[in-house]
Amino acid sequence: MDSDSPPQDLVADVFARDCTSRAAFEDVTSKWASLVLLALGEGAIRFNALRRRVEGVSEKMLAQTLQTLERDGMVLREVVTAIPPRVEYELTPLGVRVSGQLQGLAELLEASVPQVQTARQAYADR
Repeated sequence: MDSDSPPQDLVADVFARDCTSRAAFEDVTSKWASLVLLALGEGAIRFNALRRRVEGVSEKMLAQTLQTLERDGMVLREVVTAIPPRVEYELTPLGVRVSGQLQGLAELLEASVPQVQTARQAYADR
């Protein structure tokens, strides 16, 4: 091993089965997590408003997704002391960076809807 290279266990590699980056990648790229990160990219939001924004997500799945993203350091859960008390979710600095990358992908896909529809129809016609 080269003396200038870091120990193998310190090298992040998303293709390595046991690498933390791979686990975080899997968490972020799940359907609900990606949509939650995109929605939180619009600003801090309460649980029920987030559930309405991400159409189709169940309460249980949203709670699990938020816990996973909080564990990975991308989402901050803040209990607001008010009457009645409420909980808001917002992105951490890491979450902002990840959400920004996802936003670019979302914009590309939204702009490509006609191409995707054409490809899907061609595939169905085969």
